[in-house]
Amino acid sequence: MGDVTHQISERIPVHLVVNGVSHTLDLVPWTTLLDALRDHLALSGTKKGCDHGQCGACTVLVDGRRVNSCLTLAVMKDGAEITTVEGLAKDGALHPLQQAFIDHDAFQCGYCTPGQICSAAGLLAEGRAKDTDEIRELMSGNLCRCGAYPNIVAAIQQAMGQP
Repeated sequence: MGDVTHQISERIPVHLVVNGVSHTLDLVPWTTLLDALRDHLALSGTKKGCDHGQCGACTVLVDGRRVNSCLTLAVMKDGAEITTVEGLAKDGALHPLQQAFIDHDAFQCGYCTPGQICSAAGLLAEGRAKDTDEIRELMSGNLCRCGAYPNIVAAIQQAMGQP
């Protein structure tokens, strides 16, 4: 019985490139990507909301794709490039989405904002949203309990170059 416990708690080296910086973390196998970011790399922008993949507060980009980090084991993303809200700004300049969220007051409490912005960055990269209805549909996995949805959509439209 002791051997099984030892094997289960054995740490595994996981290599992640987070916001352009390479990290090798020794993690227990059940560590989520969310917990690796927050607890092991001190990147607190990514939020733990529901911890069930239903709210989107934990959304980050993994190799450019939107991912709920609370449902993703870090070991599954060994070698991946992770972008969090902290990694979107470049050379001291806000990402166009970050600026658009400010311009349109697209947040109230701000808890969902990092996940909303990362999801919107993925949405822009996908290039599938052509109008307001498609933006709403493709962002539906990110909940805002304050109800700032019209402002969030306006911010995304601004970043897309739409009126």
